[in-house]
Amino acid sequence: MSRGFDFANLHNFSAGPGVLPQKVLKQLSEAVLEVPGVGMSVLGISHRSDWFSEVVDECSQHIRVLMGLDEDWAVLFLQGGATQQFSQVPEHFLRGQTEPADYLRTGYWSSKSLPQAELCGPVRCLWDGAEQGFSSLPDQSLQWNPRAPYLHYISNETVEGLQFAFVPGLDEVPRVCDMSSDFLSRPVDADRFSLIYAHAQKNLGPAGVTIVLVRRSWVQGRGLHLPDFLRYDAQIKANSILNTPPVLAIYTVLLVLRWLRHEVGGLQSMAQINERKVALVHEVLARYSEQIHMHSSAGCRSRMNVVFRFEDATIQQLFFHEALNAGFHGLEGHRSIGGVRISLYNAMTIDAVQNLADFMAGFFQKS
Repeated sequence: MSRGFDFANLHNFSAGPGVLPQKVLKQLSEAVLEVPGVGMSVLGISHRSDWFSEVVDECSQHIRVLMGLDEDWAVLFLQGGATQQFSQVPEHFLRGQTEPADYLRTGYWSSKSLPQAELCGPVRCLWDGAEQGFSSLPDQSLQWNPRAPYLHYISNETVEGLQFAFVPGLDEVPRVCDMSSDFLSRPVDADRFSLIYAHAQKNLGPAGVTIVLVRRSWVQGRGLHLPDFLRYDAQIKANSILNTPPVLAIYTVLLVLRWLRHEVGGLQSMAQINERKVALVHEVLARYSEQIHMHSSAGCRSRMNVVFRFEDATIQQLFFHEALNAGFHGLEGHRSIGGVRISLYNAMTIDAVQNLADFMAGFFQKS
């Protein structure tokens, strides 16, 4: 069974909620009793306090520095998850348009975004990977529409283990990207985007808060038909405190951002660490490739989510059983495709991945 609190938390390979840094977990446990320098529990501090306003401002500043954002970018901390953004984006930028927005259907989650957009205006599914079982991604040779209101895509599909290695689309068309599962895991050229969103429960913190980065110049005058709660401009004016926000979740994001900047050393360092982690897993899988089937094709495999299945279903169930007894959690694949899914988010340590790789090698050898 589990070897204890530290081991279990460090070896949580779940696709979400994802693992958090041990330092952050300890800081949170202290903050539940008393936030340093405040003298109150984080659970009891008003969202209208100067302290919380400073938390939001510091979070915004860390993201600006990490991503190199200029002043045209607004940084928002919203509720509703990425699912709410499936509707909020087209409500702002598609309703009333005659040209269709371009959408890439690359997996389970991008498939969820299309019906919501279609409620707001014309949509063109420019590429659909369903016939291939969502095992690959498109290249840059698609027939992009230079008059499209925007292009929407998901940078990393967590269910199928697919990740774009390039930025698709035309630079003259606003890009909207759901980066929920690889946000701040690697450097991104933000200048090529108009809106980026990511719920926090992968690389940034617990469920409850969604980060939205949106260009002020693009959002100006949009969404005026919406309630204030759903309007980007109203949330910008209120500094993300239009109503009661998820204080604990946003404070957790702050602690993770401090860790990412000051201990990891930024996105380039984080990307190098993530490359080392995924290499450890793939090295084992390559040695025993005859026993497994990789879901995604080689050119578009995710660095965040490694997805495969055993050729023998009985052995796969034995793998889950022995892995859990050894203290490795969250390895089951998504219910839509099954198999094994190993999630390697930012806070997953190299040592923990090495432990899993050693376990896997031993299991493969005897199976």
